[in-house]
Amino acid sequence: MKCLRIGLVLTCIVATFVGCICTKNTPTETISRGTISAGSMHVPVDIGYSSIPASVQHKITGVSFRKRTPVKMSDLSYVKVRYIGFDNKEHMGELIVHKELAKEVLTIFEELYQKKFPIEKIRLIDEYKGSDDLSMKNNNTSAFNTRMIAGKKQLSNHSYGVAIDINPVQNPEVRGIKVRPGNAKAYANRQIVRKGMIIKGDACYSAFKKRDWSWGGEWKNIKDYQHFEKKT
Repeated sequence: MKCLRIGLVLTCIVATFVGCICTKNTPTETISRGTISAGSMHVPVDIGYSSIPASVQHKITGVSFRKRTPVKMSDLSYVKVRYIGFDNKEHMGELIVHKELAKEVLTIFEELYQKKFPIEKIRLIDEYKGSDDLSMKNNNTSAFNTRMIAGKKQLSNHSYGVAIDINPVQNPEVRGIKVRPGNAKAYANRQIVRKGMIIKGDACYSAFKKRDWSWGGEWKNIKDYQHFEKKT
């Protein structure tokens, strides 16, 4: 079993805020819940990325990972992140992304944590039986899922692990008068800024855009404010 690659990654992430730190590797299957001191801040040992653990492979097979999935299981990585919830408390979340983006995704979410950008929850979409609609309605932030683009016969970039949706209720997809998820209609109005919304120039927007991710909120034909993606 490969170890979580947290040493170098956490050093790079935290150095910006608190200088150099020492870390240790933790096997994916035996994730520690401890913390590492880093100046006045504590960095949890269990944030990092790895190949997908056997237990998670079993969980996603037949749900988000299917026969039509365009990438191999070995092309994907399992990422554990920490984030500030809507309750203003620290939480742990999990994502699956393409392995080429794993380190960057970990860095982005650690930056969002440091900036205290609020995220309601981060769960694998398999918790919702692979349903994008159920995940969005529950305001879940997620990444990999084998599915079609809504209304089209084309695989979404989520199927490749190169797209992430953040706070879908506060950042809905808007196509004319149609808003998804259905319980997000109040947030189609982007003039009234509320907790969890992604606005051009804010911490979330900047964390992704400066690393060359594209944002659905800047698309022309539709607006998908929750959506970030990047070519690999």
